[in-house]
Amino acid sequence: MTAKISGRNKLQGKITDIKMGDILAEVTVQVGDNLVDAVITRGSAENLQLTVGDDVTALIKATEVMVIKDVQG
Repeated sequence: MTAKISGRNKLQGKITDIKMGDILAEVTVQVGDNLVDAVITRGSAENLQLTVGDDVTALIKATEVMVIKDVQG
């Protein structure tokens, strides 16, 4: 089955760290030279069987995204 999703900001990367808590898990994904941290439920992390080294897609859907540009001068 192929699914469609409304989120457009899909960043492919590799899991570099997982910190499991009692209820939540912090998952760090390396996307190019950048790191993206996601906080998901521990149950979701276990359901997905996430492990360090997995190739994943970080899907970002946000009401606000800020753009920063360094200004010379």
